[in-house]
Amino acid sequence: MTTPAQIPTGQRSPEAAGRRAVWLALAALVMTFMLPIAGLVLAVLGLTAGIRAQSESRKAGRTAGAAVTAIVISAVSSLIALGYTALQLYFAPEITAYGECKIGAGTVAAENDCVERLERAMEKKMPFLRPGELQFPFAP
Repeated sequence: MTTPAQIPTGQRSPEAAGRRAVWLALAALVMTFMLPIAGLVLAVLGLTAGIRAQSESRKAGRTAGAAVTAIVISAVSSLIALGYTALQLYFAPEITAYGECKIGAGTVAAENDCVERLERAMEKKMPFLRPGELQFPFAP
């Protein structure tokens, strides 16, 4: 029977570092859908932690499965966050105008008009759509 490798005091195990990196990457993925900028920051931190955990695992002569998982999740999360952020910046004037219109709308008909204005404004910025093709499922 072999004895487990002893970790000197003050050092952490590569497996624990990999697990922490995975948790950070999962937090980044969740935050990406709620607040893309925060998700992007967490994804960068998760990517960094995953790379460090992978190098620790290699130095210890162990597999780096958790670290590689963290790297992949963080990379995917950062791509999604970058895409969401780019879309938000691209459509910022239209979304701002919609928010102001929605505040001033006192009736359901006025709210529907705000949604239609948003759809038309976004269609103008997306030349690959034909007029009337964009329809939001959340329209009142």
